[in-house]
Amino acid sequence: MSPAFPALSLSGRALVLDGGLSDQLAAQGQDVSGELWTARLLLDAPDALVAAHAAYLRAGAEVVTTAGYQASFEGFARRGAGRAAAERLFGDGVRLARRAVAESGRRAWVAASVGPYGAVLADGSEYRGRYGLSVAELTRFHRPRVEALAAAGPDVLALETVPDVREAEALLRAAEGCGVPVWLSYTVAGGRTRAGQPLREAFALAAGEDQVAAVGVNCCDPREVLPAVGLAVAVTGKPAVAYPNSGEDWDGTAGRWRGPSRFAPEAAVAWRAAGARLIGGCCRVGPGGIAAMAEQLAGA
Repeated sequence: MSPAFPALSLSGRALVLDGGLSDQLAAQGQDVSGELWTARLLLDAPDALVAAHAAYLRAGAEVVTTAGYQASFEGFARRGAGRAAAERLFGDGVRLARRAVAESGRRAWVAASVGPYGAVLADGSEYRGRYGLSVAELTRFHRPRVEALAAAGPDVLALETVPDVREAEALLRAAEGCGVPVWLSYTVAGGRTRAGQPLREAFALAAGEDQVAAVGVNCCDPREVLPAVGLAVAVTGKPAVAYPNSGEDWDGTAGRWRGPSRFAPEAAVAWRAAGARLIGGCCRVGPGGIAAMAEQLAGA
């Protein structure tokens, strides 16, 4: 385990994660509508990424997440970046986040985002899973991404927005031996993975895996978090990670969010009591939401 990422304790205070990187970039006037999503800025506007990370650090985030979620070697190649250049771009995400932390004068960890295969398809299929690929095929896809990110020295790999157990198994295989701890985070609905598997089965994959520092949920309705956190802790004995979206629904066909926001910063106090030790927000949760959450956790 990285010296910068000591073993988390179920009895310690929670660390505040950042929120949706794409939301802050959009607020800064950046276009994140393409297939690379936030990773496009690694090519075209790296300083905008530094500014976005800085906004979350000012809001109280103690962990900032890189722009690797939708990045792939294939996607970078379509933008003219060869293998070596793409490896540098993956690493640049970590280096830009480190720069933001250094310039902020704050102490914070850098989490390198490893999004699911469905995110790279850029069609919303990370909210469905079941791509028709085997665990071995998914492992082969993820391993080079993990290696490129791990080489840049993040504090933790965020294996995030995982829609089904098969891909979670592949991601854990891909990260095995990379020398960086990971958290494993599912996107869920109705108390099950997006692919419909029981969460008990999904969380059980992380039990006994020393490389997994925390397990939980992200990019889900905030109302899913509390029962999922309790189950994750009970099944794995590990700290939980929780960073839901605003509770709006993503319409992959229309490419927009629909419905009301259900994000309530005060709910973070109950999540911490249930065993969450990494708490933040995902899509549609900006620096204001993270600042309010940090204030609630500090006050409690």
